[in-house]
Amino acid sequence: MGTEKRERQKHNRQQRLTELAQQQKRAKAKKRGLQLGLGIPAIVLALFLVVNVFSGDDNSTSDTVAPDTTVTQSTINATTIPGVPVTGDTPCPLTDGTQTRSTKFEKAPTMCIDPTKSYTASFDTSEGLIVVELDTEKTPETVNNFVVLSRYKYYDGTLIFRADPSLDIIQGGGFTNTDTPGYTIEDEGKGFTYTEGDLAMARTGEPNSAGGQWFFVGGPNASTLDGQGTYVNFGKVTEGLDVVKKILALNMVEAGGGDTLSRTVVVNSVTIIES
Repeated sequence: MGTEKRERQKHNRQQRLTELAQQQKRAKAKKRGLQLGLGIPAIVLALFLVVNVFSGDDNSTSDTVAPDTTVTQSTINATTIPGVPVTGDTPCPLTDGTQTRSTKFEKAPTMCIDPTKSYTASFDTSEGLIVVELDTEKTPETVNNFVVLSRYKYYDGTLIFRADPSLDIIQGGGFTNTDTPGYTIEDEGKGFTYTEGDLAMARTGEPNSAGGQWFFVGGPNASTLDGQGTYVNFGKVTEGLDVVKKILALNMVEAGGGDTLSRTVVVNSVTIIES
């Protein structure tokens, strides 16, 4: 009986060892599967960035705050939809958020807003929310242009690609300063001054050259632009000035990166509220 007992114990030990080895093998296989599952999206993302970073087109007219400033941003948001081009006259977009996205237009829009009403723009960015009261009293045409583009989802998925501490501004409205909606609008006044919280249109050194790009003022250095006064102020930040300042602080000047940002800042959407 003693011998049979020892044989049974030996058999049970061997069986437990076999089961343990199988468990360890399954655990290793599961771990490898998770590593592959995480690695493949990373590889796809890396390939996407390589393709998009080095395949930009710099042939279009630029919107810049200072005409001698060159601004670049290499990272492109993977979720942006190009949209459907609008040919001929630009019809007024739907106001309920269901308008099909468009990013290229043959003509500037006609008047689509009611200047007697109030309009608020909410910038949903990857750094936080910025809310702006748009000035329909002083700059109805400029506000109309911005509202129409916003409702066409022109800004959805674009970048804030410039943070310039020498002027205390952050600039967006595209992926680089070369992006335009395909048209320009007339300057609506002159002699503007620039203070913290302003939202103004970016433009080249030529008159009537604004299109879709804009900049926020995040500090006192923007008063340097007062002597020009040609960048049309069309709104004021009522909420999220801290977000503007946070984005401005992402500049890479000290690291030799000029006006570029230390991380990608995406404008997820711009929502217009009419009241």
